[in-house]
Amino acid sequence: MADRHQFSAEAFKRLKNEFDDLTNRGRIEIAQKIESARELGDLSENGDYHAAKEEQGKMEGRINQLAALLEDAEIVEIDASAQVVQAGCIIGIRYEGDDEVEKYLLGSIEEKRDGLDPMSPGSPIGRALMGHAVGDTVKFEAPTGMLSVEVVSIEV
Repeated sequence: MADRHQFSAEAFKRLKNEFDDLTNRGRIEIAQKIESARELGDLSENGDYHAAKEEQGKMEGRINQLAALLEDAEIVEIDASAQVVQAGCIIGIRYEGDDEVEKYLLGSIEEKRDGLDPMSPGSPIGRALMGHAVGDTVKFEAPTGMLSVEVVSIEV
């Protein structure tokens, strides 16, 4: 079985709406563009046709990606009373020996929030941070060796 993709209810709805739009309106519009370009004549030298076919390929790739995400989707609810790192929360961490606090959204790249980079809950650091509280120091194995981070803040 494939890994479950965890999303907030809001992100799931946004992805489902995008999927529905692309599979309905998007496919109709691209088919119309391709048909209009075909009417211009010789397809081997028809820039409009090739551009429309390229756009169609990119759109179908996104449709396939969305279908895979939605098929294995799990909607997660954040427990605001838990006060521990969990999928969907915004965490502030400080690497050992560093003064700067870095903030991340712990979740899928599809969650997208302005000004925040996503951190996958399935990544080594994401897995290590899960369940920890503010003030905890967490060690995890990175490609460059063992690293240590302190949980500075948790926002739900």
